[in-house]
Amino acid sequence: MSTDSTFLTEEMRQQAIGVEGKPTVYEVERGAIIKFAEAIGDENPFFNEDTAARKGQYGGLVAPPTFLRCAISSKPDIPFDVPFDRRLDGGSEWEYFQPIRPKDRITTVSRISDLVERQGRLGTMIITTVVTTYTNQFNELAATQTTTSLCY
Repeated sequence: MSTDSTFLTEEMRQQAIGVEGKPTVYEVERGAIIKFAEAIGDENPFFNEDTAARKGQYGGLVAPPTFLRCAISSKPDIPFDVPFDRRLDGGSEWEYFQPIRPKDRITTVSRISDLVERQGRLGTMIITTVVTTYTNQFNELAATQTTTSLCY
């Protein structure tokens, strides 16, 4: 049930911002890259043909950008109970910095970067922004994902 009252205090925001989920590691397999590209219907040879990929700008097979959705991260927990039972995915934005290759070990860490309260048609909403970093075994940032979710 929604309410029009204020819930979130500045102290609660400060408690939540910066909270991280447990790091998780995903090992990238060549076959998983190829199957993922097939599943999404992407025929780019950089994603599914070793010979053609070796001649390309990356010198070998790489994963399609959306492949990182397979690298599941541990969600950070808001350090207090949110009294709303409805959730809505507000979308994601991605930035890519390094190609994802077979045998990469991708470490994901998700961190709450913002928490705000807004009033909407259905009452009070808590909007949470989480930034997930994807770092390879060389400690290079491969990508970031900024996700927005709403509770109301």
